[in-house]
Amino acid sequence: MVYGRVNLELIFVGRSNVGKSTIFSSLFNVKVRRGKKPGTTINPNYYQYKDFLATDLPGFGYIQGVSRDFNERIKDFIVRYIEDNAKRIFAAVHVIDSKAFLEIVRRWDSRGYIPIDVEMVDFLKDVGIEVVIAANKMDKVENVEETLRNISEITKVEVDNVIPTIAKKGEISLLKRKLRELVLKQRRADLLKIFK
Repeated sequence: MVYGRVNLELIFVGRSNVGKSTIFSSLFNVKVRRGKKPGTTINPNYYQYKDFLATDLPGFGYIQGVSRDFNERIKDFIVRYIEDNAKRIFAAVHVIDSKAFLEIVRRWDSRGYIPIDVEMVDFLKDVGIEVVIAANKMDKVENVEETLRNISEITKVEVDNVIPTIAKKGEISLLKRKLRELVLKQRRADLLKIFK
C-alpha cells in the first residue's frame, strides 16, 4: 500500500527467480509477498519512506506452467507501470542471474530475437530511467570481472552500473553503495540512511 505523495521512486525489475525479491527484502528489511509457484506474484511489493517509494515489480519473461496470456498480462502490467510513473522513477535495479544471463542471450540471439533482459534495459533507458544491473548469483560465476564486462557490453550499461551481488548470502553492500550514490545525485541525502 502506498500512502501520500511519491516524488521519487526506485524500481526493481527482472526475470522470475533471479533473486529480485530477496535483494529487495534485504535492502529494505521487509518481508515480501510471493506467489505459491515461482513467477506467479502479480502484485508489486513496496517500501515507503516519506515521499520515497521502492517498488519490487513482478518477474517477467516466460514462466513455465502458466498460460501465455498470464505471461503477457504481467509484461503489460510492468510496461504500463513504468510508463505511468516514469517521471518519478529515478532509477531501476534490473536483477539478472549472472550465470544464466550469457547463455540466455546466446540462445535468443541464435534465434534472431532480442533477449528480454536487453529489451527491458533499452525500454528503461528510452523512458529516461537510469539503469543499475544487479548481477546476482555471482558465486556461481568463474570469472567475475569478465562476466561483469560481458554484461555491460551486451546491455550497454556502463560497467560501473553493473554491480555483483549474492542475494542468498546477503552480499549486497556494493549495490547499497551504488544506490547511495544515486540518491545523492537526486540531492536527497535524507535517504542515505535507508541504504546503510
